[in-house]
Amino acid sequence: MTAPQTQETAPDLAPATPQPSKWREAWMRVATGNAIVSVLAVIVAIVVGSLMIALTDPDVQAASSYFFAAPMDTLNAIGSAVGGAYAALFRGSIYNFNADSFAIGIRPLTETLKFATPLIAAGLGVGLAFRAGLFNIGGQGQMLMAAAAAGYVATAWDMPFPLHMIVAMIAGIVAGALWAGIAGLLKARTGAHEVIVTIMLNHIAFYLLAWMLATQGLLQAPGSSNPKTAPMAESSVLPLILGPMYKLHLGFLLALVAVAITWWLLERSSLGFRFRAVGENPAAAKTAGISVGRMYFTVMLIAGALVGLAGVSQVLGTEPKGFSGGIDAGIGFDAITVALLGRSRPLGILGAGLLFGAFKTGGFTMQASQGVPIEIVLVVQSLIVLFIAAPPLVRAMFGLPQPGRTTRRQRRAARKGMAA
Repeated sequence: MTAPQTQETAPDLAPATPQPSKWREAWMRVATGNAIVSVLAVIVAIVVGSLMIALTDPDVQAASSYFFAAPMDTLNAIGSAVGGAYAALFRGSIYNFNADSFAIGIRPLTETLKFATPLIAAGLGVGLAFRAGLFNIGGQGQMLMAAAAAGYVATAWDMPFPLHMIVAMIAGIVAGALWAGIAGLLKARTGAHEVIVTIMLNHIAFYLLAWMLATQGLLQAPGSSNPKTAPMAESSVLPLILGPMYKLHLGFLLALVAVAITWWLLERSSLGFRFRAVGENPAAAKTAGISVGRMYFTVMLIAGALVGLAGVSQVLGTEPKGFSGGIDAGIGFDAITVALLGRSRPLGILGAGLLFGAFKTGGFTMQASQGVPIEIVLVVQSLIVLFIAAPPLVRAMFGLPQPGRTTRRQRRAARKGMAA
């Protein structure tokens, strides 16, 4: 008999791959996430806006003519122009340090919240559709139809408060939902592209509202030939939540409630899971038994209701003394920007809406006190969208790792492992 051979295990000579630290793992999650791109897009847009402010400032232009003789004069002029502009933006949107009292100084913040209210609500409607794979470009039309319905109830019906306010709100929200539901139904039944349908519905809503405003008995103020409604009945107006000194109304609290409901719908409900599944892969969702067409119709109904809330807040809260055809004030299209900046997530949309509300209110102060053209604020907003639409560009500008690509350190470690 032969003695049993003992098999000795050879020692592992391959070097162990160093494990990244917890801090590095956390940094990589942040650096490869989408939130950092939104923040950096805002920073880059503000920097570009600062350059535009400096180039258009008369003092900077005058000092730059003798830059090589006294370069500090130009630098001081640039600092004064940019610093003064953004200080005015802060005073006009957050807190006015030149005010006589705290109650007056805080008024700009309430104006920011007021302007942000419809942006948040409409942004939720656009973002919700985005999560389901639909491009809701019809915010303008949905707002106009919501304003028309709420305005008709608020001016033509006679009810006590708060019943009148509630009925007017419901009428506006339902009108916005039904107007968006047309696009959802056509998408589900015929496959019509929602972008084309919603854009066409915008035009229809605009001219339909213009006809209503020019027709006695519908929306035109009695005894007037101007295309404007009568003032909303006091019993239908959203109450002011901080008293008559401020213009912040109940619509802001309703927008916050809408943020919470939308978050729960998307992140915690089975319906929201189906929305996200359809948005990620409609074919796979259909294979899993989800009715894609029904989801398209349902999500557009809910999205239209959220945009309708924005129209209601405009009519019953911001402009209760009567409105004309420009009641949407471009909010329907600004909501697309808000949804993009917020990455179509409710909390992100809330932050983006507040930011754009601050730009809107502070821009007026920049123009009035510093002579900065209001168009620069619009350029900053447009640049934010531009950079958000190109995440690889933003990541390359700041040297951040691209998602799905190995870093230099990982490639060096892999080469060393292969060599060993």
